[in-house]
Amino acid sequence: MVIKTEPFVVNIGPAHPSTHGVFRMRATLDGEVVLDIEPVFGYLHRGIEKLAEERTYTQIIPLTDRLDYLASMSNNLAYVLAVEKLAGIAVPERAEYLRVIMAELQRIASHLIGVGAFLNDCGAFMTPILYMIREREKILDLFEMVCGQRLTYNYMRIGGVSHDIPEEFLPALKKFVDSMPGFIDEYDQLLKENEILLARSKGVGILSREQAINISASGPVLRASGVKWDIRKVDPYSIYDRFGFEVPTGSAGDCYDRYRVRVEEMRQSVRILKQAVEKLPAGEVRSEVSHLVRPPAGEAYGHIEAPRGELGFYLVSDNSIAPYRFHVRAPSLLNLTALREMVVGWKVADVLAIFGSIDICMGEADR
Repeated sequence: MVIKTEPFVVNIGPAHPSTHGVFRMRATLDGEVVLDIEPVFGYLHRGIEKLAEERTYTQIIPLTDRLDYLASMSNNLAYVLAVEKLAGIAVPERAEYLRVIMAELQRIASHLIGVGAFLNDCGAFMTPILYMIREREKILDLFEMVCGQRLTYNYMRIGGVSHDIPEEFLPALKKFVDSMPGFIDEYDQLLKENEILLARSKGVGILSREQAINISASGPVLRASGVKWDIRKVDPYSIYDRFGFEVPTGSAGDCYDRYRVRVEEMRQSVRILKQAVEKLPAGEVRSEVSHLVRPPAGEAYGHIEAPRGELGFYLVSDNSIAPYRFHVRAPSLLNLTALREMVVGWKVADVLAIFGSIDICMGEADR
């Protein structure tokens, strides 16, 4: 017997700011099955892009920390690269290596939270994320040694970095690099073939290769769908062309592949860190650059492979001390546009797992 039902609308969220950010899903359901979903933005509107147009190029750096606050070092790096491209500023060798070290440490720290939070969404109450927070704290200790901060760093500078690493930094970094592969193996033993995780993520929330490309997805969301695209390889910035590393990809484009890509990327980041530590040269860490940088009139776009995908800064200069126009190409915002294609036809419980597998930070989706 067929039971006739009427679709109804349910609001999921907005949640607490620390729970995937202030974001609401307006879901149309038939029982527990999702018929349609509308992502609702706008609960976080700090106006960073407009604020930046009233500040000097140097004063903008702390604003970039607040975009993706789980990957603040990466935000700093993408922004200063754009300014250096706009103004034609060179960066000392040692500073380039320090930037790569900080960016890869930040990638691992971000993925630890991304994977841990996703597993929580799948029903693994606290155990995996506490294991991952344990290693993330070691990275935050390293960042604190360098700049005194554990979340928003303000470490990158136009022309280099704010200051050199302290004496105790490299021994602590080497200890972390040596131990981290063992901890990643530990995560795999706990999770890789866990039957609950497999049931909640295998074949769930599939994003095809064509869909991922069409929506301009990037980062692990794109690579999990089988697209081998990493800006560190295809358009190398800084000194990434000097390091050997692989670009992990998936094939199914499901929640499980997105989780696996992030885990494998942590292994590759450890490879890069080992090489950077071995090759780290002596020398200056910052070029002589005025605090009131005044780039020539023109425009520039600088982008990097941030933990969540392609993070880009588009700047327009009118030869003043502040950008005439400032725009952020935020991976979280664009990756979220895939949500509807991924959740329609699945059940409410699956929606939370699919949403968590995208790994967003609403700070950079601010518009």
